[in-house]
Amino acid sequence: MIAMGIGRFAYTPILPLMQSALSFTDAVAGYLASTNYAGYFVGAILAGVLPLKKHKTFYLRVSLLISIFTTFSMGLSHSYILMLLFRFISGVASAFIFVLASSIVLDKLAVTGKTNWSGLFYAGVGFGIFFSTLFIPSLNNLFEWEAVWIGLAIVSVILTIFVWLWLKDSPNTIMKKDEKVVVTQVPPLKWLPWLIIAYGLEGLGYIVTGTFIVSIAEKTSNFSSDPTFVWMVVGLGAIPSCIIWSTLAKKWGFVKSLVFSMTLQALSIVLPVFWLSQTSLIISALLFGATFMGITTLATTLARQMNPTNSSRIIGYLTAIYAVGQMIGPTIAGILSSYTQSYNSALIGAACVVLIGAVLLVGGIRYDQVPKIEVSLLK
Repeated sequence: MIAMGIGRFAYTPILPLMQSALSFTDAVAGYLASTNYAGYFVGAILAGVLPLKKHKTFYLRVSLLISIFTTFSMGLSHSYILMLLFRFISGVASAFIFVLASSIVLDKLAVTGKTNWSGLFYAGVGFGIFFSTLFIPSLNNLFEWEAVWIGLAIVSVILTIFVWLWLKDSPNTIMKKDEKVVVTQVPPLKWLPWLIIAYGLEGLGYIVTGTFIVSIAEKTSNFSSDPTFVWMVVGLGAIPSCIIWSTLAKKWGFVKSLVFSMTLQALSIVLPVFWLSQTSLIISALLFGATFMGITTLATTLARQMNPTNSSRIIGYLTAIYAVGQMIGPTIAGILSSYTQSYNSALIGAACVVLIGAVLLVGGIRYDQVPKIEVSLLK
């Protein structure tokens, strides 16, 4: 909620407010977004390379404080250079938090035999998006866009109190003797490059809608509601999505679920091109919210199961390629939108990229068809 729902994604609903007040173009908005994802890339690489295994909770807490500081700082300066710096540092912090928190939670769930609960953990992003969007219209009406960043930083401080109280260093749970565990069949490690490439294409494609959907709503003449409502719908769609996709993965298999979710997301991205109205934008937002974090849940959980001995490193590398896509996406989309005075070409391109990623995964569906194996752990 703090690092992703607020620190990373609050930029999307605040962007139109900043554009209106500071008069910067879609291209400039794209550069600012890409800087955040450049930081995300650097953070993901560092989290995968640095020896963080013994002090995960310490680094997680430090990263949370940095994330809150950068959110707060965005409301204190009108300097574009400083904004670029703050968004870059925020990206580094959010990547550390995502990788470390994922590693802590997925490792603990794996040891206790509750991997399917990962959807509940990743639902925090949707909660953060929805929860933070509730405050944005009121804060903007009272104090302008600067106070929105500051207000959300204060909300983050309150949420951090619970992290400090509940997050504790503890040794991994040891499995009991004679305990039966279910081993889920996953693709071999040699198939990992396909997952990494597809996940990178997902990062490149999804982020176009993830950056500009509120701006699209704001510039749509027949959109009568507050444009930030669209982002609230994204959050609502994201909250149950991770749990739903985790459940479907258990039933269908991870690869098949990834292919279906990415295809559905491609449809959500391109929908406003062929049908632009308040209704279509809400449907697009709901489908987008229902898939983007679900895809992350599926991909990171699958990658962790493919290489469980070093979860931080494998999730770090996966997150890094995702961040590369995110760096490129907003810049290209911003330039295209400024040049064509329309978001259509950017949305069509983004949808095609996500669909190509889904197609690359189709060959891995055969690994989902192998039945689960029950193993008895004897003395």
